This record gives sequence, structure tokens and C-alpha cells, in this order.
Amino acid sequence: MEAYTDVSMISEKTETKKNSRRRRRLIRRLVCILLILILLGGAAWVAVRRLQAEYTVTYQAYSVTTGTISNALSFSGSLEAVSSKTYTAPAAGTVRSLYVTRGQDVQAGDALLRFSNGQIMTADFDGRINQLPVSEGDSVSAGDTLVQLVDFTHMKVSVRVDEYDISDVHDGDACRITATATENMYDSVIDNINYVSSSTGSVAYYTAVAYVDVEKGVYPGMQVTVTVPQDEASDVVVLKEDALSFDSTNQAFVYMESGSGELEKVYVKTGVSNGNYVEITEGLYSGDTVYAEAEKEEENTSFLAGLFGTQNFMGGQRNNTQRNTNRNSTSGTGSFGGSGSGSGSGRTAPGQSGGGRQ
Repeated sequence: MEAYTDVSMISEKTETKKNSRRRRRLIRRLVCILLILILLGGAAWVAVRRLQAEYTVTYQAYSVTTGTISNALSFSGSLEAVSSKTYTAPAAGTVRSLYVTRGQDVQAGDALLRFSNGQIMTADFDGRINQLPVSEGDSVSAGDTLVQLVDFTHMKVSVRVDEYDISDVHDGDACRITATATENMYDSVIDNINYVSSSTGSVAYYTAVAYVDVEKGVYPGMQVTVTVPQDEASDVVVLKEDALSFDSTNQAFVYMESGSGELEKVYVKTGVSNGNYVEITEGLYSGDTVYAEAEKEEENTSFLAGLFGTQNFMGGQRNNTQRNTNRNSTSGTGSFGGSGSGSGSGRTAPGQSGGGRQ
């Protein structure tokens, strides 16, 4: 008996397998194309975000005012007694008489006590009895402390001045000494400077000394700040330093709104600065409003949020969190008499024109 093979059935199965393979290949290609499109879309979104960050700038407004501005060098130190003496027993013996009590103020030449050998000890300078550890009739040995006398009125302050500031501090310079704990302030002068460095590190330090007369309640060892005034300008046009921008030649300028509503560059000349505010000698007047590029923080926007329309890709403005940065003077303190803080308005400008103010 002969076997019979259905050729049409075999052909149909073969065609079915081929079609199945074609569909699988097509699906794989479509998946690859979709993945590529997603990657290209993500790259385009990132590129647009970067372009927006580059070409959309938010500005901070600042007011120009009139005031007094000064700068100063500031150094820390502590009070030291200029005159202090501890009187000790010259030999073994007895304290025969005491002429003072602890806390008593005495003058130079006043009798302090009489020793058993008849010797009378007297004050060498005006001061106060700070310690009196003995009483009349006490037996003492040679070298024992009998009286400590301290001048608590006339003090001195020694401060370290580093090599960067020493050229700006001189003998005879006026200074102000402020006690940290009590906030008492005293005017004085730099009495002398030791120009032999007192340090062995990478920065040289020199010692400057000032003397000061203090009142009761201010004692040796208390911390003080010694401020040496530098430049000062009174009743001048002042502006917060954050409002200044600088070009490639380090020329200072600000942005001001023109009659057409655009921001334009206005170059200015500066004078005294205390690291926070600066004197404007040319280019601005009190009452003007100027602008400077604000420091920005990027918002955290997810990839999916960007894809679904929270980002305006056709020139939409980007929101930024504005943050003011206050700079402190590098070498000490400065005072400013007048208002001049920047306002909180955020202005967006697509471009600026250059030029000086007429």
C-alpha cells in the first residue's frame, strides 16, 4: 500500500511559520524604533531645558539710597593689666600690722603692712588690693605672698595683625576697643607695633599694642575687638554690592530700565566699600532702581512632568527660586548709615543694550 503525502498542507504550515517569523521581526523593529524615539524625546527635553536656563535670566531689583559708608580692619584680643605686683615676705617672720583691706583702692606711696623686722611695704603705683591672704599676727616664711596690688583702670590690648593687613596699620592710628562681654567702647590709638613676626607658620603675624582706661566692671582677661577705621564717606550715593555686575575688563555696571521697558547697561564708578555696600561716585542717583542677575536654584521637575506639558517649550519663562547672597567684609567690620536693601521683585529680561547713563 502506498503512503500519501498532502503537499498543500505542508506548504500551508511552512507559510504560517514564515508569517509568524515576519511578525516577530516587525514587532522587534517597532519596539526598537519606539525606544529610540523615547530616547530622542528625552534628549530633546533636556536640551530645551538647558537652552531655557541659558537664555532666560531673572533679575533682582535694588534701590539706590544716600547714606554714610565706612570700612575698617578688625582684630581680636584680650585686656591685660599694665601694672600688677605681688609683694612677698623678705624672710621668715610675723605680719605685725596691716594698713589695708582687700578691695581697697590705694595710691602710690601708701603703706600696705609692717613686717616683724620693722620693714614697711608701700604701694609702688595707684591700684586696688586684689589679694590679701594674711592677717595681723600671721607667721610667714620667706617668699610667701603678702599682698597683690593691681591697677584695674589702665589696661593694654595686644592684637595679632597678619601680613596682609600690616601695611594698613600704623603707630598712632585711631582705633576703637570694644569689650565683648559688656559692650563698653573706648577710643584709643595704636601705641606701637612689633614688626618682628611672632609666628612660624605660612602666614606672618605682627603684634600691635593699644592702651585704654576702663571703668569698674571691665577686668583683665576679657575679650575685646580692636577696630581700626580706614576709609569713610558721608552723605553719598550708596548701593548694595550684590547689585553690581562686571564686564570682561572688570568695569562695574548695573542694569536699568529704559523708556521702552528694556534693561540696558549703565556703567558706574565706585568709591568706598565695606564689603556689603559700596559708594557710587558716578552713574546713579539716590532713588534710582537698578537690576542685577539673581542667583537661581533649579526646580526639581521630573522627566514625565516635562513630557506631559508642565514645561512651556516655546519661549515660556522658567520659575526660579531667588536667593540673596550677603557678602561680609574680608578684613573686618564696616558701618552703613541708611537703607538700601534689594527688593524682592523678579524681573525677566530677554536681552540688554549697552551704554552709559546720560
